Amino acid sequence: MIDYPLTCDPLFQERIWGGRGLQTLFGKALPPEVPIGESWELADLPNGQSVVLNGPLKGRTLGSLMKQYGPEIVGTSGFSGSFPLLIKLLDAKDVLSVQVHPDAEACRRMGTGQPKTECWYIVAAEPGAVIYKGLKPGTTRDAFAQAIREGTCADLLNRVPVKVGQCHFLPSGTCHAIGKGLVIAEIQEPSDTTYRVFDWNRVDPQTGRARQLHLEEALESICFDDCPIAPPTISGRLVDAREFKVDKGHVSSGQTVHLKSGIMQVLLALDGAGHIDNGQSKSVDFSAGQTVLIPAACKSVLQATYDITYLAITL
Repeated sequence: MIDYPLTCDPLFQERIWGGRGLQTLFGKALPPEVPIGESWELADLPNGQSVVLNGPLKGRTLGSLMKQYGPEIVGTSGFSGSFPLLIKLLDAKDVLSVQVHPDAEACRRMGTGQPKTECWYIVAAEPGAVIYKGLKPGTTRDAFAQAIREGTCADLLNRVPVKVGQCHFLPSGTCHAIGKGLVIAEIQEPSDTTYRVFDWNRVDPQTGRARQLHLEEALESICFDDCPIAPPTISGRLVDAREFKVDKGHVSSGQTVHLKSGIMQVLLALDGAGHIDNGQSKSVDFSAGQTVLIPAACKSVLQATYDITYLAITL
């Protein structure tokens, strides 16, 4: 039985738009002289497997644990499959491509891909930072396709100024882009299916070529039916979706809080420091930028050494 909190080694992803912000902000040991755009905090994908850092299961991959202990981790009898979340920290030194993730229906139509609903919690933002979130009302498929050909498709997206502490929900099918000067905690379904629409005419410095676009798949995946765009949330329950739920919590210095048992939780620290204890001399440090997986079978207490603000992700 898995009865203690798990920490995993982050998987750093080099990206053309990345920087060194995750090292500056959270002290992460990034590889030298490489633009790191993503830190995969918890991943169970064919191209990325988190590895446990602590306790008797040290060295095991998250995928192998799910095969052996899936119901105990997730808290659902008979659960089988991969880990049902993908947790990332993003450092957008430059703007990301305009892109979309398909929903389940689009995947069925195309016979490929996996759906990905996600949310973005704004951890840090330079003055004037923005995101691009959904299409402007009335934008049709034909109009958007024409704008792609003309290189003006970003003009048809909602350009949204952002502030630290906001959480933006993006259901699959939402055309979007992250603007430059942002550090974001990204919670999503476990999929790496991304269809690029426009990449700001960039050239990859390593290949000297523009990155691949996926125009046909993107146009098939984007919601063009005046899909409602949810305003940002800032406190309490930030996301209450079928795919996952996100709550924002706070524990004051010297205080403790008993974490829910019987359900799986992923805690991501935004600031502060403390530790998570299962009452059996198995504890893990918990400070800004760290992610902890608490299996459903684990009873734990969060103890704050300094004021801690965190995200709690559940199913």
